[in-house]
Amino acid sequence: MKSDFGRHIDHTLLRPIATTTDIRRLCTEAIEYGMAAVCVFPSYVPMAREILKESRVKIATVIAFPFGVTYTEIKEAEMRASAARGADETDFVINIAALKSGDDRAIEQEMQYLTSKARTIGVRTKFIIETAYLTDDEKVRVCKVANRVKPDFMKTSTGYGPSGATVEDVRMMRSSLLPEIQIKAAGGIRSYAEALQLLQAGASRLGTSSGIKIIEEASKL
Repeated sequence: MKSDFGRHIDHTLLRPIATTTDIRRLCTEAIEYGMAAVCVFPSYVPMAREILKESRVKIATVIAFPFGVTYTEIKEAEMRASAARGADETDFVINIAALKSGDDRAIEQEMQYLTSKARTIGVRTKFIIETAYLTDDEKVRVCKVANRVKPDFMKTSTGYGPSGATVEDVRMMRSSLLPEIQIKAAGGIRSYAEALQLLQAGASRLGTSSGIKIIEEASKL
């Protein structure tokens, strides 16, 4: 795992003041360190596509970020526009408020609709549930929704919530989700030790802006 640790990492830059120079650096670092993907805002997808077109690094972008409380058709439009410009993966924020209100049906309808549309255009789906805002019951409920829909990934956090990924949450998600649904842990992952614990708990992808530090720590062990 240590020798190719980059394959687990989505090299992430979601700061509102990130510049084109920052995005260019992110992409070249992802190539150099063999990372799974870069994760950028939709407007930077075309630039990332141009830089990464000869590499195996995927492009992930975020949809309805960071709160998820917009119309489903807007989420679809954002996904389609991003895919048309080169995105391989889309990280949707669920309607957290709907889940908190007990409207699991609305969550499921939207997740099913977006997953189905994504598959028709060959885009992988990740749904961000923002675990820091949820009770354990809500986390299990949304995982049960996912089991009926079967998206590619469920993701812990945006990085903008009160806290990010925890080992406990990843373990709970892994025990609640079907084996074929992968988990992306994100938010606050800053060391190899933390990253390894999250992978051991059941994550297969890590969203972090500390990817280089993590990989370099791994290479020293």
